[in-house]
Amino acid sequence: MKRFGNLFLVSLLSGATTLGAYKLLFDGDLTHSKSVVTVAPENYSRNVGLGAEAIDFTEAADKTVHTVVHVKNVSYRTTSDPMLEFFYGFKGGQQQEQVGTGSGVIISEDGYIVTNNHVVKDASEIEITLNNKKTYKAKLIGTDAKMDIAVLKIDADEKLPYTVFADSDNVKVGEWVLAVGNPYNLTSTVTAGIVSAKARNLDTNGIQSFIQTDAAVNPGNSGGALVNTHGELIGINTMISSQTGSYVGYSFAVPSNITRKIIQDIMEFGNVQRGILGIEGTELNGSFSKELGIKESQGFYVKKTSKGSGAEKSGLTKGDIIIKLDNQNIATFAELSGYINTKRPNDKVQVTFIRNQKTMTVPVTLSKIDIAIAEYKGLDLEDINATDKKKFKIDYGVKIKDINNEKLNGYANDLKGAIILSIGNTKAVDVESVSKILSNIDENQSVQIELITTNGQVIRLIL
Repeated sequence: MKRFGNLFLVSLLSGATTLGAYKLLFDGDLTHSKSVVTVAPENYSRNVGLGAEAIDFTEAADKTVHTVVHVKNVSYRTTSDPMLEFFYGFKGGQQQEQVGTGSGVIISEDGYIVTNNHVVKDASEIEITLNNKKTYKAKLIGTDAKMDIAVLKIDADEKLPYTVFADSDNVKVGEWVLAVGNPYNLTSTVTAGIVSAKARNLDTNGIQSFIQTDAAVNPGNSGGALVNTHGELIGINTMISSQTGSYVGYSFAVPSNITRKIIQDIMEFGNVQRGILGIEGTELNGSFSKELGIKESQGFYVKKTSKGSGAEKSGLTKGDIIIKLDNQNIATFAELSGYINTKRPNDKVQVTFIRNQKTMTVPVTLSKIDIAIAEYKGLDLEDINATDKKKFKIDYGVKIKDINNEKLNGYANDLKGAIILSIGNTKAVDVESVSKILSNIDENQSVQIELITTNGQVIRLIL
């Protein structure tokens, strides 16, 4: 199992429709949903071959600064004094106000705003300040912690300026972009740069398909807008890569297509609809290809398919090399996961792959995320749900769904339904992260597992 290196389950996989389908989705069949996103026309021209001095950024900046807001997050934490508790038995505490700040982007004239989940996490109160200094209390509509996106709503006394969404799949490396944020509750701040890379995988537990830019972004700019030279949204600035916590050259944004899909799901369903292809595998490179004895050095190598998944039903099998999804070329895992993240369960994707040096294409219907199961030493593992989180008072972990190991049958009553918290001292966040952990562990290697049994007892086992 080691030789496949960073083998992991492709189970991010949730989908928004393409731009045309998106428009149809909101304006056509789904009459109960509400459209809050405006999509830009696809046929805009690019400033190709021009240096920064030859490009006028003022139009894009003027369009965007009025759509970017300051987000203030107020939370309260109860503090206690151990000395008072010890000497006087005083067990009360004082509430201490904590304030966090970030940026957000207005996406509709009636006050819907998109920002980062981490900007508003655990907020008791959320205050929005517009670029004209007007302030409003905001309501949290929904969040997606995995993708670090949140949707807010304010009730303004006027129609608000808002951003339009560009197709982030059409963004080109080297294209000029502006990063706009409102970090200090003054007015919106604009920085310029270029797209440094697309589908960048930072090995996080959530999204793995960032747009990378060298436009300066600092912590207070989280949730702000990344726009093209027409002022159209191509991403939500979400993080920087820095040991100091300040900008040192690279910033990252959640692509607009993924952001738009998350907004759509939250507005329609109240949560994000995730789906999966249902495959495990690894992206190819020169060394892996040589080890596997194949000629291809790019694409996604399928190690196995999940039982009952769309991939299995479509006939995908071990050894297939995925090179294209619909019209999108696939060379890396980040490109694969990024594209599937713009789709929903039950959407059909045309999967082009190489098998025995022949190129083939089959339609695959994306499965619901709840069928995603990891298997380890006879334990079938699945993601926990909201009920599990509330029952065990946890926000991560994977549940033991079933036991297929005869050696563990005597412990079945304690293990079935238990929640695994860590494997080998690594946090078991979800099925996806567990699959990645297990891909680097030899099947014959003994590993310590920490779990919570169904009666709430925390135990450690060596498997």
